[in-house]
Amino acid sequence: MLHHLRNWMTPQIALDLGTTNTLISMRGEGVVLNEPSVLALQKDNRKILGKGAAVGKLARQMIGRAPESIRTVRPLSRGVITDYELCEAMLRYFLRKVSATGWRTRPRVLIPVTGGITMVERRAVFNSVERAGGGKVFLIGKAKAAAIGAGLPISEPLASMVCDIGGGTTEIGVFSMAETISSQSLRMAGDEFDQAIVDYLRERFSLRVGIPTAERLKIEIGAAFPLEQELSRDVSGLDIVSGIPRKTVLTSEEIREAVRGPLNQILSKIKQAIEGCPPELVSDLAETGIVLSGGGAMLRGIDLLFQEQLGVPVRLASDPMTTMVQGAMICVEHLDQWRDSLDDGYAAA
Repeated sequence: MLHHLRNWMTPQIALDLGTTNTLISMRGEGVVLNEPSVLALQKDNRKILGKGAAVGKLARQMIGRAPESIRTVRPLSRGVITDYELCEAMLRYFLRKVSATGWRTRPRVLIPVTGGITMVERRAVFNSVERAGGGKVFLIGKAKAAAIGAGLPISEPLASMVCDIGGGTTEIGVFSMAETISSQSLRMAGDEFDQAIVDYLRERFSLRVGIPTAERLKIEIGAAFPLEQELSRDVSGLDIVSGIPRKTVLTSEEIREAVRGPLNQILSKIKQAIEGCPPELVSDLAETGIVLSGGGAMLRGIDLLFQEQLGVPVRLASDPMTTMVQGAMICVEHLDQWRDSLDDGYAAA
């Protein structure tokens, strides 16, 4: 009885620590935080601006616009922590923000992590979260969390497949009877789409633009598959030849050409995951298909492109951005049921 009471009183959160965005979901409240994984610092001493408040949305507004004395930093790259100190500071800020009234006990935290994570990278996640104010920390594979969040019947003797395209990584998994049958992890995702657009504008139009501009173009007119009515937008940047500002018009067809390379890499990994399945489960996939999640999956027509190239049904999760953190929250709320699927750090001790 005391054990169950302690569990009920302990705050329980799911933390999607993404390269581009960090999301936090709390038991009984749903997603309570969705902010960019970025900080703004004084260049010389790495002190966070705004008395430690230039984190997340405020810091993102400064990207590409700040003077040389200020720099914006992402403490994660391609799904793993690259700056432990700044990651800890960012997490401490976010955890304090969602616990406005304060927690009497440290929260139990479940974090989805990329496939193929090394022991060092894994330990960095445990240490950063614990030092930032987390209590007991558990890890789960991103693909499995996304599959659970998408409502796939992964515990049944039937193939369920998910492809989560985040900011820094793409996670692919095929599940049956609660086990991972085949998986692939690609440390490339939505951020690569943005960089591909930057490169395309430089090479095709001799126009230099920043990542924020490329991301905006991707959202406003980006498409992976031909549209019934193609879109276009004006884009301004620095003419590389003349060295003066210039404007040009970019179309959704040109965006499609720009992002073809990254999309083909993702398709190749999906094919490898399918090839790693037993024939009976491959047969299932012809019927059950693939569910796409993650911010990168919101590129127009990506489901139609994948369906055409793979020959299986492809659909978007109902809320691609929050699918993974919702799946992690389900695991936290039903910890006894999912505990065997989680990593609590003892194996690395």
